[in-house]
Amino acid sequence: MAEKQKILIVDDDANIAELISLYLLKECFDTLIVNDGEEAIEKFHSYQPGLILLDLMLPGIDGYEVCREIRKTSNVPIIMLSAKGEIFDKVLGLELGADDYMIKPFDSKELVARVKAVLRRFHPVVATAPQTVSSAIPPTGDYVEYPDLLINLSNYSVTYYNNTIDMPPKELELFYFLASHPNQVFTREQLLDHIWGYEYIGDTRTVDVHIKRLREKIKDHTSWSLATVWGIGYKFEVKN
Repeated sequence: MAEKQKILIVDDDANIAELISLYLLKECFDTLIVNDGEEAIEKFHSYQPGLILLDLMLPGIDGYEVCREIRKTSNVPIIMLSAKGEIFDKVLGLELGADDYMIKPFDSKELVARVKAVLRRFHPVVATAPQTVSSAIPPTGDYVEYPDLLINLSNYSVTYYNNTIDMPPKELELFYFLASHPNQVFTREQLLDHIWGYEYIGDTRTVDVHIKRLREKIKDHTSWSLATVWGIGYKFEVKN
């Protein structure tokens, strides 16, 4: 029998946490509820969840700080939950490494759907001996390949100069989308529509945040680069 996916629920509202747990248990997930930030960090290491549902307004250490601490050592998917709907709060959460953001109150079916969607996108890459991009075993599925770079959407992996780069799902999807359309310029609005969907339209800084994070991990190559087209948007530039 397949092992159940573990979901860590971090919320100081016991009623909401129990309700979320009930929805997820019905979908055959395993859940653990914690009520404050310090316990969340502690239980994260011992419980080893496959995904975290993280409320922002927590006693003691808030959700932003919990996300920051977890991102120091792990790429586990994080969906932030908040009664705040301001663009600033969403962007800050994304800057810290969250994969999705839901505003309370939310529909239970939508929550479960988003959990499943994020888990489908996230496939941790098991560390193995370094391999070159042009390995004897060719990549399979949906991927794009450039000198010293391989972005594989099928198993959500990025190989850069023979090293596997940890990358949250949305970050990788954005990178793959741009790289699969070389030299084509996309506006921030077009990228939001393609990668995040209608609910993020208007939050154009979301794209800037993810591009900034990509550039911190992937530096410009002599053959290709992530280029800014001032006043318009971004493109994956391939040089002749």
